Amino acid sequence: MPSVSRYNEPMTYRGGLASAKSVRRLRTAVRRGSISYIQRQLKEGERLDVLAHNKYGDGRLWWVIAAASNIGWWMQVPAGTLIRIPSSIAEVIEHM
Repeated sequence: MPSVSRYNEPMTYRGGLASAKSVRRLRTAVRRGSISYIQRQLKEGERLDVLAHNKYGDGRLWWVIAAASNIGWWMQVPAGTLIRIPSSIAEVIEHM
């Protein structure tokens, strides 16, 4: 039986984990302006998983905000960090 790695799981609309390839594609699309987003500073006590839940309906999509914002790991994001929140998860999926 082949081994399954959470790092190779494809991104799905309702959760799923990003692969390194998905993160690179998302970052490139944001940099090129292919994905629309809002940009703002993270407030004290805010977490990317909660923002993802509020925006996309699934906190497991925190990595979309992290990747778009060039953040390596969501637990290390201090208040005041400038973040980018992609406007549409459908646009994100198109670029994966």
